Amino acid sequence: MTRPIEGEHEHAREIRSTDEHEEHPGQTLVTTSHQVIRDWAEKRGARPATVPGTEHGGRPGVLRFDFPGFGGEDLQEISWDEWFKTFDERKLNFIYQEHTADGKQSNFFRLENPKRADA
Repeated sequence: MTRPIEGEHEHAREIRSTDEHEEHPGQTLVTTSHQVIRDWAEKRGARPATVPGTEHGGRPGVLRFDFPGFGGEDLQEISWDEWFKTFDERKLNFIYQEHTADGKQSNFFRLENPKRADA
């Protein structure tokens, strides 16, 4: 599923499918495509997660990814369906990099709610 990207992203390239990629290492990318996000995470061994204690109304709170070897003991794994349902309900954008400027695989991402400064 892909929905329109909201907000201004003049320095980020919009990605709509897994066939699209960065134009150069270190480029900032933005997407709402579930398949692009899942593919990016799975290539890094990351699992969908939330921060325990941030949930409200029985729904996941702060969304994260649990990367192997990066302190995931503070995270609670959730299903992809739960992660994406919350992502879409909050109308979030996924801002990320495929590679760092020096060409190494990047784990950088952030979730942005263009209607809120504190997403």
